[in-house]
Amino acid sequence: MSKESRMRATVNQKLTEMGERERLKELLRAKLTECGWKDQMKAHCKEVIKEKGLEHVTVEDLVVEITPKGRALVPDSVKKELLHRIRAFLAQHAT
Repeated sequence: MSKESRMRATVNQKLTEMGERERLKELLRAKLTECGWKDQMKAHCKEVIKEKGLEHVTVEDLVVEITPKGRALVPDSVKKELLHRIRAFLAQHAT
C-alpha cells in the first residue's frame, strides 16, 4: 500500500469515526440539489434510457454512462467548499 493510499485510508477513518463524513455527505446532497445537479443528472439518465431502450440498459451501464458527466457537472464552488471543510476538520483534529 502506497503512502498516499495509507493517508487516504487514515483520513477516511478519522472522518467516519467523528461523524464528519456523514455531515459532509449531507452537505454535498443539499448543495447538489440546490444547484440543479440532481435534476440535470435525472434528465441525462432519461436521455440515455430513451436512446438505448429500457430493455437494453442495466444499472451498471447507466452508471458507467453518466458518471463522467456527473463528475464534470459538480460546480467548482461545491468542490472547493467540501475541500475547505475537510482541511479545516483535519487541521482541528490533527494528532
